[in-house]
Amino acid sequence: MTGQPRSGLVRALLAAALVCAIALPLRSTALELDSIQRAAEAYRNPNVHLEEMFRAALLDTEKLAQFTPDGTVYVATGDIPAEWLRDASAEARPYLYYAKQDPDVRQLLRGIIARQAKYIQIDPYANAFTIDYRVWEQKFELDSLAYPVTLAWSYWKTTGDRSIFTEDESKALDTVLATMQREQDHTRDSHYTEKELADNGAGRPVGYTGMIWTGFRPSDDACYYNYLIPDEMFAVVALGDMADIEQNVYHNIIKAHEARALRNEVQQGIQTYGLVYLPKYGYIYAYEVDGLGHAILTDDANVPSLLSAPYIGYTTANDRYYLNTRAFLLSQDNPSYYTGSVARGIGSYHTPDHWVWPMSLVMEGLTATSPAEKQDVLSELLASDPGDHLLHESFDPNDPKHFTRVDFVWPNALFSEFILTQFEGIAQIPFGDTSDLEFRSE
Repeated sequence: MTGQPRSGLVRALLAAALVCAIALPLRSTALELDSIQRAAEAYRNPNVHLEEMFRAALLDTEKLAQFTPDGTVYVATGDIPAEWLRDASAEARPYLYYAKQDPDVRQLLRGIIARQAKYIQIDPYANAFTIDYRVWEQKFELDSLAYPVTLAWSYWKTTGDRSIFTEDESKALDTVLATMQREQDHTRDSHYTEKELADNGAGRPVGYTGMIWTGFRPSDDACYYNYLIPDEMFAVVALGDMADIEQNVYHNIIKAHEARALRNEVQQGIQTYGLVYLPKYGYIYAYEVDGLGHAILTDDANVPSLLSAPYIGYTTANDRYYLNTRAFLLSQDNPSYYTGSVARGIGSYHTPDHWVWPMSLVMEGLTATSPAEKQDVLSELLASDPGDHLLHESFDPNDPKHFTRVDFVWPNALFSEFILTQFEGIAQIPFGDTSDLEFRSE
């Protein structure tokens, strides 16, 4: 395994976790959340198909979450026996809507947050872990550090419960910040390599931009250029959350200042290097850049994506740069935008060519400002159902019975949130507050 050397503390944490896992059974009693079950059963809609899909989607996370002997909660990604930091955070989000009123849901979310704090201390360069705290993959994905921070912040702001902010969580935040700071100058300060990256695992050359280097996309595919703009956007949100937590919970003014300083530098880097001018669209956000004048203009269905920028709290749905970018992304000019007889939307280089991801359709609906567009997206999502009433990783837009990943919880969690916020009138729970950000003027 490559990457930064583990400290003695981290080795001790890993050893203790493994001893616990070996000494005690990995599974405990089945998870039961009455409020989630009741919400699923109580959901009514004239469209029976929508009823069935919402209920299946809302209950999907519950099926994959389990309490473990150390009091934490492990959330598998689906049909792969591991927990991705990103996926688990996204899978947990719909339950935030029930957490304020239900102590059992709060207990579940606290357990998820506590486990993620342990994962991060074991190896901040790993993106996925097993139930016994072993590293499953060490693909460094910047969003895998951002997601747990935003989940903790969103939980705190939703419930008012500060009990998640333990000494362990503080150490995890320290590790996140130190890793982001190190990777801000990857060429000089980092020793991370991974065999799937170019140039013998080191990645292609980059210039210093103030942004944070990342090795892999949220799809787990290697970056071509290692400043991934959607991840940078999400890091800006997460660093703002971290500064809020450090200042107002841990009362650590120095750490809060460091988080805000890094946030501002990343934001300046996005606005300086991440925007590209196209005569047809105006300034749009690139997907990846290298700080040396090269850029990739596309998007990927996995979140954070460029399409998801308002959803993750980076910008607003009516921001001119976002609208320009969105117009490009949802057009044939975007090489990852595919159309078929049943659906049209953004796919991923991770799956078969010209296959659409339900996740990108949900994200189009979550960021749409037109009721007609939201309804069109919903119709395509319902049409993508191959018969099990669940959303899958990707599907053939001409024949949804051909799909990847039999069990993939993430898009179903997003679908739950889509229905709750866009059709049931429930306010979206924010990832963070970026209202103070400065954006470049044309």
